[in-house]
Amino acid sequence: MNNDKVRAAQMALERIPEKAIVGLGSGSTATVFIELLAKKAKEEHMELTCVPTSRQTEELAASLGLRVVDIDLVDHIDVTVDGADEVDDALNGIKGGGAALLFEKIVAAHSHKNIWVVDSSKKHHQLGHFKLPVEVIKFGSRHIYKYLDRHGLKPEYRLLSDGHRLSTDSDNYIIDIDIQGIEDLDGLANQLKHLTGVVEHGLFMEICDELLVGSTGEAFERK
Repeated sequence: MNNDKVRAAQMALERIPEKAIVGLGSGSTATVFIELLAKKAKEEHMELTCVPTSRQTEELAASLGLRVVDIDLVDHIDVTVDGADEVDDALNGIKGGGAALLFEKIVAAHSHKNIWVVDSSKKHHQLGHFKLPVEVIKFGSRHIYKYLDRHGLKPEYRLLSDGHRLSTDSDNYIIDIDIQGIEDLDGLANQLKHLTGVVEHGLFMEICDELLVGSTGEAFERK
């Protein structure tokens, strides 16, 4: 098990109240956190209700004995712990490498606090080292692809190992785009959201409240 991921997950674990509604992220570091949370919850008799951000997360959490509910069954989420594919100095980030960006953003939007757990390789001065995922409905997706291509964003459909296009938990496609050198990310986010057929994008702006870096033990709060 990656020690940096374990350390980041342990740091997040210390921030979970004994009684809380917890959003559970998706991805490898979030998986480590879920495993540690389930162990602590059992040992310390914590009263937790968990809201998952993907089917995979839901299955894992339930298998470990955590109480898992649909987001529509809670009126808020106290704290969500999730990973990130890339984070900048202002704690804006790119998420969606695991194709769960839509559910992740919905859960984050209804959370009082969002904690991201990463290692130092994910932190950069400016976003763009990681491709930006754009989730689109299947109908007419080729037209969105062509639009992104015309604007120099070098789109690529997310593919499975067998060469077929990946389908998200909501049965949509992912188109990854290259945003290196783009300064106005808020403008890009707005542009993408207004494209008919785009469901969501992986730019998470002003969402992360606290960033925990396992490889250095550092914690950063959004100003």
